[in-house]
Amino acid sequence: MKYILLLFTTFLFAQQTQFVDFKTVSGQLSLNPKEKLVSGFVDYQFEVLKPLDTIKIDAKNMEFTKVQIDNKDVQFVNTGKQLQIVNNFQKGKNHLTFEYSVKPKQALYFVAIENSEVQIWTQGQGRYTSNWFPSFDDVNEKVIFNLGINFETGYQVVSNGILKDKTSNGNSNHWQYEMEKPMSSYLLMLAIGKYDKKELTAKSKIPLEYYLENKDISRFEPTYRYSKRIFDFLENEIGVKYPWEIYREIPVRDFLYAGMENTTSTLFATRYVVDSIGFEDRNYTNVDAHELAHHWFGDLITAESSKHHWLQEGFATYYAALAEREIYGDDYFYSKLYDTAQQIKFASRTDTIPVLNAKASSLTFYEKGAWALFVLHESIGDKAFKKAIKSYLKKYAYQTVNTQNFIEEIKKVSNFDLDKFQKTWLESTVFDTPTANALLSKNKAIQVRLEVDKLKKTPLAEKEAFFKKTLESDVYYSVKQAIVDQLENEKFEAKKTLLLTALKTYTIQVRQDVATTLSKIPEDFRTDYETLLDDKSYQTQEIALYWLWKNFPEHRSVYLEKSKNWIGFNDYNLRTMWLSLALSTPNYAESPDTLVAELISFSSTKYEATTRQNALEKLIAFKIINDQVLSNLVGATTHHMWQFSKFGRDTIRFLLKNSDMRASFERILPNLTPDEQFQLSRLLKE
Repeated sequence: MKYILLLFTTFLFAQQTQFVDFKTVSGQLSLNPKEKLVSGFVDYQFEVLKPLDTIKIDAKNMEFTKVQIDNKDVQFVNTGKQLQIVNNFQKGKNHLTFEYSVKPKQALYFVAIENSEVQIWTQGQGRYTSNWFPSFDDVNEKVIFNLGINFETGYQVVSNGILKDKTSNGNSNHWQYEMEKPMSSYLLMLAIGKYDKKELTAKSKIPLEYYLENKDISRFEPTYRYSKRIFDFLENEIGVKYPWEIYREIPVRDFLYAGMENTTSTLFATRYVVDSIGFEDRNYTNVDAHELAHHWFGDLITAESSKHHWLQEGFATYYAALAEREIYGDDYFYSKLYDTAQQIKFASRTDTIPVLNAKASSLTFYEKGAWALFVLHESIGDKAFKKAIKSYLKKYAYQTVNTQNFIEEIKKVSNFDLDKFQKTWLESTVFDTPTANALLSKNKAIQVRLEVDKLKKTPLAEKEAFFKKTLESDVYYSVKQAIVDQLENEKFEAKKTLLLTALKTYTIQVRQDVATTLSKIPEDFRTDYETLLDDKSYQTQEIALYWLWKNFPEHRSVYLEKSKNWIGFNDYNLRTMWLSLALSTPNYAESPDTLVAELISFSSTKYEATTRQNALEKLIAFKIINDQVLSNLVGATTHHMWQFSKFGRDTIRFLLKNSDMRASFERILPNLTPDEQFQLSRLLKE
């Protein structure tokens, strides 16, 4: 009997939105960074649509007290995964209140910064907001969220919606945020840090807020160079006014992804906080446009299940491409589509999962989804496409959708063969190259690119004249990069003239390709290659410095003197490279201990994971290993970024093969934190 009841209850929860409609929630929260604790008072308003005996809220590893319905104590079960409220629920409105506390294992992160400062941020998608706030893992339950947060003065605190009130209470401030419209729980967010912000206004009068850490304020212009322009473009291109009251963008340390479109407030990785030189290699433009597009496709309308995930990622990828087309032009747009077509074609040799499948790859959901929309847009025309998009967004606003909902809107504006389209682009893993090439060939640069790519197996002597002419022409740089890539395995003497011609394009991307593809540099090309050290690109400088240092030992001091004040991106790529090269050059450093100390400091918790890993890799490669280095390496194993923690574990496993290293690790074990001791002990026992 219990078994049958359990099945029935599970079935009920899968369909809970049919029985209960949660309308609004107010949460009053306090965060304790030392304890990594979140606690608060939660107030849910909900309506029972059909009678039932149990209501469930997702809540991982939480403690609950004072659970009441309409101010009366109520029976509840805490399963460790859910708060289950047991009652004889009849149709009508209800009021649920409770207090809770939790030390989140994921989805909310406390990132320690030097001088006891902290950054706190959340990541709900794929990690579940229910790890830090009692909410709903089911995207179909949309709620109006209002969060109030108490936190120490001196910090900016951001959540979804409009800041309705900020009050001071001694050493802390209370920030009250409110939303007007409902959203899925995975979009609930919190960001706390020491930020400056700039306020602008969109053409449609929507307030725009752009945040940067105090230390990065000089990087505001290049970081957010096109942000307002993207906002104005997307509102116009989509044809539906931005559906929320405000828009914010906030960089956070050690973020798990490039960016995340939490409703009204996008969080993004600090790697995109750049100066004007860094902008050339890793700017925020695409991520910016992608996350903003999600505020329509994902936040306003949400895919009802993972099978229809392309309705979010494909759309955001496509509209980001349209925004980049507006900024960088047609050649850029078509070149990116060409490149992603090559990636999809290559992947389709082994990838047997189509777009309309919950297990599709990111490449399929994002890039093939975007390609499907490009084909559709081109096939039915701009006017019909925009009319369908507008109707689709307005009809399903603040609801969940599936692919058929979208297809039905296209049917209303066009007689295009949608059955064939769906089979080809959404249900098949084969890439429709003839259709793709026909659409791409509207662009002249792609016409030349196709000619270049056809020559991959042609002897260099037969194509040299065409390559030289193309490199000297004003054709788009990606075509010239394709030529340089084809030269990689040719003998130097045969390709020297073409490489010199490529360098004389004075295009950062083409010159960077020369730097990357030529790892053995002949003496008679040295002075030409050395010009790459002066390019306005931290990536080019890093590649060129390394290969010149490696190829010409007699000139190492000259290269090191030239680059001794280089810093690079905000992950210190050039500085850590310089330190490792300087320490590996005999008789160069006057005070090697100082340089060692500096390189070791880059591996400490003072810096972000990418900087720490970069420094640790160099320290271990050059055998600069002491107890501090080993402690910092063990520290990596406890980090929330899986790539960095995996690097830590794998490197320790490698070092433990050496008995002296094993003894060193055993020696430092007592001085580590409990989490570090746990991780290292496990590795020592393997």
